[in-house]
Amino acid sequence: MTEQHRNSTARGRAAQRFGAAGLAVAAAAGLGLAGAGAAQALGSQALGGQAASSAPTCSTSGLTASFGQKLGGGMNHEGVVLKLKNTSGHTCNLRGYPGLGLEDSGHRTLSSSVHWGDTWYAKDPGKKTIALEDGASVAAVISWTHANTGTSDARDAAYLQVTPPANTTHKTLKFPSWVDHGRLEVTALATDAHIG
Repeated sequence: MTEQHRNSTARGRAAQRFGAAGLAVAAAAGLGLAGAGAAQALGSQALGGQAASSAPTCSTSGLTASFGQKLGGGMNHEGVVLKLKNTSGHTCNLRGYPGLGLEDSGHRTLSSSVHWGDTWYAKDPGKKTIALEDGASVAAVISWTHANTGTSDARDAAYLQVTPPANTTHKTLKFPSWVDHGRLEVTALATDAHIG
């Protein structure tokens, strides 16, 4: 084999390798663009066809927490509507369930558990991204049972910790309640709480 033929063959192999690598990069880029388009389409579907808001996630410091309607009924059930109001001065996004925890009168954390989904009082609306304008509120329905004051395994709560979705800090609300086994149920946040 001549020197010229060897160089020509080596150049041909290198071109094939670079060509294949270039094709792989182009294909990956195409898949990346297709994937981004699919993700955008899924995001639009999740919001009922509206484009996803580019607003930031609502922070704990930009929200106030309060209780709305108190809920009673038989079978030792009790509940309340939790409200989170945007006071940040700008639109922000919330999606999902609030984190909840119990504290005693000395603000010591009590053992508790939280079930996300349907409650005794309301069906779960499911996770939806909510673009929450400044001054607007969202709600979730919380429920629990209490057999009797001081029963075994009941938690004597004085405060409720409320952690907005995608946050690690919480608000604290007065919550003088006995909670059986420290178990709370809560629906996802929605623009309105549908009781019943």
